Amino acid sequence: MLKKGGLTALLLFGMFFGAGNLTFPPQLGFESGGYFWPAIAGFVLSGVGIAILTLIIGTLNPKGYIHEISQKISPKFALLYLSVLYLSIGPFFAIPRTAATAFSIGIEPMLGNSHTSLWLLAFTAVYFALALWIAMNPSKILDSIGRILTPIFALLIVILIVVGAFKYGDHSTHTATEAYKASAFGNGFLEGYNTLDALASVAFSVVAVVTLNQLGFKSKKEYISTIWIVGILVGLMFSGLYLGLAFLGNHFPLDTSTLGEGANLGAAVLSSATQAIFGPISQIFLAVMVTVTCFTTTAGLIVATGEFFNKAFPQVSYKTYAIVFTLIGFAIANLGLNNIIAFSVPVLLILYPITITIVMIVIANKFVALSKPGMQITVTVVTLIALLSVIGSQFKLAGLNAIINFLPLSGASLPWLIPAILCILLSLVLPDKIKSESFEIGIKIKSYHNCDGIFFSLSHHKCEISQKALHLKRGDASI
Repeated sequence: MLKKGGLTALLLFGMFFGAGNLTFPPQLGFESGGYFWPAIAGFVLSGVGIAILTLIIGTLNPKGYIHEISQKISPKFALLYLSVLYLSIGPFFAIPRTAATAFSIGIEPMLGNSHTSLWLLAFTAVYFALALWIAMNPSKILDSIGRILTPIFALLIVILIVVGAFKYGDHSTHTATEAYKASAFGNGFLEGYNTLDALASVAFSVVAVVTLNQLGFKSKKEYISTIWIVGILVGLMFSGLYLGLAFLGNHFPLDTSTLGEGANLGAAVLSSATQAIFGPISQIFLAVMVTVTCFTTTAGLIVATGEFFNKAFPQVSYKTYAIVFTLIGFAIANLGLNNIIAFSVPVLLILYPITITIVMIVIANKFVALSKPGMQITVTVVTLIALLSVIGSQFKLAGLNAIINFLPLSGASLPWLIPAILCILLSLVLPDKIKSESFEIGIKIKSYHNCDGIFFSLSHHKCEISQKALHLKRGDASI
């Protein structure tokens, strides 16, 4: 059981592990200053805890989230939600972010401040041309590169964290930003959204189910216990990684005056610390490693998103989707890493509360029958609060912000949580109650999906997985 859980945990760590997971923790460490511990606590809760819980709950569902959402809310909402989710972990956020991160960490430090935008354009043109070629012709080379590079890259980061802690641990922290001074935990919690891991967990749970079923289990109890082992191990690995990177960012003496305009702090910390600890030549090694690792993620995400939309809307061919999503990713990547992050935040502030609420509903419905209209009301209320919060924040509407801030836990960036819980409780007494189907081992799941090396295509209710597709490498949710 422990062996099966360990193998699956390593597989899933490879799926989630990406460049985005590397940049946000050191930036949080740098910006949180003396408010480091509540900030990293909030980050780990949303970036790890919610993602792992989403993965576990999805893995325990016999037919996946799409069936659960269709049954409890509506099929149209399920399709809309998953479409937005795939666009988020695909062409609009994750795909361009992998390219921009590869450039920011691997290439930009070697250029200085000269003609950065032109170099970014040239880099991404070649990068996305090759990614599209791979997406049109998926090969075992892509998979093998990922399997080799992921453990090497992860080991490099661990060494960087350990050596950095000994070398810079006694250095004073940076001055905290006003956002972290105002609400360190809440701001850290919101920063955890940027990893995209909870959204990716919705898709990855299908692959986890298939992988576990192929290992073979003697009983339902053994299966469920193994799932929890997987979740705990993946959670511990990411928590340790995030804590170490954030601590490095909190203490590493980064000179921000040397950074170019619009430079990403997390990428700067990672690159500068690598050079300071391992020497200037290490930047070349880091550049190759980050670029190739991000590249495999990009190609995988193009395939994943293209396959999903081709199955959901078959009027358009897969190749057309792949070309369109590649071009979108290329265009957005040239906005720069910081602009991509800023662009994605409003959408994530809406998607994450909905995702967490769906997970809460699924959990509650496993134990008690809930009213379908009540569950629909719950998702509607949470969506409305999240939407109004974003509108109020983006357009600086004092009256609307005052209403949102009046809600409980608004200071912790969770104004939707108490209303969601109350609506779920209301679902206990409203009519038209339903209860989740019981879990059974040996469910037939069909999938051929690629999300950073895992090839699958989702239908509305089923997925079919290829044995060959289980030669897994790394992934980005952060995507």
